[in-house]
This record gives sequence, structure tokens and C-alpha cells, in this order.
Amino acid sequence: MSTEVPPLLRLQDLQTWYPIREGLMRRTTGWVQAATDVSFDIAPGQTLALVGESGCGKTTVGRSILRLESPQKGVVLFEGQDLLELSAESMRAARRRIQIIFQDPMASLDPRMRIRDQIAEGMKSFGIGVDENDRRARVAELMERVQLDPATMDRYPHEFSGGQRQRICIVRALAVEPRLIVCDESVSALDVSIQAQILNLLRDLQDDLGLSYLFITHDLSVVRYLADDVAVMYLGKIVEQGPTQRIFEAPAHPYTKALLAAIPSIDPMQRGGAPPVMGDVPSPSDPPSGCHFHTRCSVVMDRCSREVPPLFPVTGTNGTKGEQGRSRCFLAEESESRSLG
Repeated sequence: MSTEVPPLLRLQDLQTWYPIREGLMRRTTGWVQAATDVSFDIAPGQTLALVGESGCGKTTVGRSILRLESPQKGVVLFEGQDLLELSAESMRAARRRIQIIFQDPMASLDPRMRIRDQIAEGMKSFGIGVDENDRRARVAELMERVQLDPATMDRYPHEFSGGQRQRICIVRALAVEPRLIVCDESVSALDVSIQAQILNLLRDLQDDLGLSYLFITHDLSVVRYLADDVAVMYLGKIVEQGPTQRIFEAPAHPYTKALLAAIPSIDPMQRGGAPPVMGDVPSPSDPPSGCHFHTRCSVVMDRCSREVPPLFPVTGTNGTKGEQGRSRCFLAEESESRSLG
């Protein structure tokens, strides 16, 4: 009998496109291909980092999971239940188990409401807590957990710093006892020292509460510390995915290599190492034929402009055995063929 633990979240071939409407009749004249055939798993208590340049579709994926956007097709299995098949009322109940933390904490908080009311709002909505006193005690407990003084719960958002406001957003998410939190660029607006504190907090909460994270970011420098697995997106498609250590030590896709080479380093031995990415990102409403990355790739081949590469398996490196992720590049196919030969 298999003892393998099923994933907490499984995406299969998720597609979310936005219509381009023009003219007086607002007819659909095209589509913005924000996310196409996106598939990945997140295990209980694990973190998947979804990374890529701005506009690659990673935020769309996060919002589609919570049905804040409406996917055209695909499967989003959460705790074995397809979220895309749920009624509006059932999806509302499911959102207690999936929360999201946005990039801008000030924009996420109502400036007219006291902090304790905003944190307790979700608890009231889902019937958590016996009464107001019980919920107030829960708010105080959670604030202490994220190193905020409970005595400040009657203050308004503008009375806190940016890092404190992001901690408040974390408390608000925790208040409804979720299993999965989507962190959408949740540290990118903070300075480096505050980023480190929030990342430490997220990891401690994961260890204590068994949380899973979908960590959406454009900054690979914060990924290695927090993520168990990485999925790299480019123009709506995942181009590489695998364990974090393998992605950082032996990236298989040219785009991943370029992203890693762009991470600032004070060590001259760690600078560069990959050809630069050429040109600008093409429009997601008119992506290139074949491999979407071929117009910017320094190792492009003739077939890249004609054929769409699937996700080829990437075998173990540095002594590891078995499959260590996948790469949407024909070079990965050639590498796999040489290893089998």
C-alpha cells in the first residue's frame, strides 16, 4: 500500500486568458494569454515559489486559484476538491482554508477601520470565536505571535510602519486558520532588512502551524531561503520547475540561467555565468510561435521558432538520482538523450 501523501494543491493545465475588446460593440478581437497550461503541486507544509518577470502571469495564477479571476479551463484541486467546479457559496467557504497576502499592505487595509476590526472581520464571517471578547483575545494572541504589541490593536493602519502593516495582513490571514497562503509579492515593497524579518516570520509560522505557501515573486534572491520547490514562468507558461537546490545549482532552461545570473553578488566568482537575455518581453496578446522565449534566447536553434517544446524531464545532478524537475527547452531533451545513451 502506498504511503505517499497527496498534494494539498494540484493545478492541472490551468488557462486564464483575458479578452481584448474594441469598438462600440466591445467585440472580442483578441486574447491576452496570461496563463496557459500551468500545472504544479504543493505538498502539505511545503512552499512553492512561482517566479518570473513582471507580466509573466504569476499573479494571475494566484488569483485564479482563489477564483478572483475566472479561468477558461483546467483543474484546481485543493484538499481533493476541484475549486473551479464549486458554487459561489461553496467557494466562499473554501476561502477560509486559502488566504492571500498582497504586495501593498496599505492598499490591502481599510484606512477607516481599526486593526482589531479588520483582523476579526474574517473570524466573524466564518463563525470563528464564541463572542467579541473571545475574538479580541484571539486577535491579541495572533498579534503577539507576529511580534506586534496587542495594545496597538485599536490603532488605524496609517499609524504603523510598512513592515508592521504587512505583519497585520499576515495576522488577518492567520485569523481564519488557513492551510494554504498565497503570498503575492508580499515582501517586494519592503526594504531588505524588513524583508528578512518577514521571511523569518513566514518560515516560523510554517514550522509551527504546518502551513503551505505559494510564494509569488520576481526576486530569486529571496526564494532560496523559503522555497522547497521553484516554478519559473515566462509569457504565461512554466518553462522550468524542480527542487530549489537543483534549480539554483543546475538550472536547465536558458531563461532560468539568465535570471540567476542577474542576482546581485559581492563575490566576483558568482557574477555572470550565463548569457544575458536579449530584447524586451513580447506582448502576451501576440506571443512568438514555437518556444515563447526563442526571440530573446542566446542559444536558440532553428526548431525553436517552429515547435512548442513540452516540459522535458531533468535528471538528477551532483550525485542525486531520478527526475529532478522539468524544463521546457529542447536542450533538456538533448541532455536527457545523452544521459540515456
